[in-house]
Amino acid sequence: MSNYFLTDQGKVRNHNEDAGGVFTNSAGQVLAVVADGMGGHRAGDVASNMAVSHLHKEWQKADVLQQPEQAEEWLGNIIKSVNEEIRTYASEHEECFGMGTTVVAAVCTESFVTVGHIGDSRCYFANAFGFKQLTEDHSLVNELVRSGQISHEEAENHPRKNVLLKALGTEYDVLADIKTIAFEPDNRLLLCTDGLTNKVNDDELESLSTFEGNWEDFCQDMVDTANERGGEDNITLAIVHYPKESDEKEGAQ
Repeated sequence: MSNYFLTDQGKVRNHNEDAGGVFTNSAGQVLAVVADGMGGHRAGDVASNMAVSHLHKEWQKADVLQQPEQAEEWLGNIIKSVNEEIRTYASEHEECFGMGTTVVAAVCTESFVTVGHIGDSRCYFANAFGFKQLTEDHSLVNELVRSGQISHEEAENHPRKNVLLKALGTEYDVLADIKTIAFEPDNRLLLCTDGLTNKVNDDELESLSTFEGNWEDFCQDMVDTANERGGEDNITLAIVHYPKESDEKEGAQ
């Protein structure tokens, strides 16, 4: 698997509350994670970093996941345990009371991808047939769109656009949305926070489908675009690319 992770503070925030990474376990399988924290003074970065650190640690101990059912169970259980860890920490540290974080995580194998998420950080998927968003935002505005109360265009500038209906660490029991899709050579995944998607639209993100260069350049171009358009939020993205066999052979030379 080819992958890249990039996070940027943006142009306005005085610190970065996003976190993430792309991690490989002993079986060579990949876990990509992106989290966007929220809370009191610097508590958001505590929550997002706790989520990523917990997932990373458990991934290092994970056995090879051969079936989608195994990956779905693993991801669901780990996200539940992260939720409990964040809640416990917040209850023991007054300065972190009320903190929480979004999370989107993808278990990537050579036959399937399992994606779990809570909040409005997203996962996009691209293959030869096109480009699509795999996750549904757990946000007030998305529910208004889904119920037909507002249009997609109205949602873009809605005054309550940042209101989440679900986040890690804010409830006793939280259930992640989890789905599995096939993963084949030349398929691509993009995980990102709303600091990117609020500034770069889906038509522009669709360049993921056909991009043939260095993924570091792709990520930096996306961050630069978001910053050029204001950069009011932290910007974070992770890419996982299942290379074509010809690409792998070229890389081995």
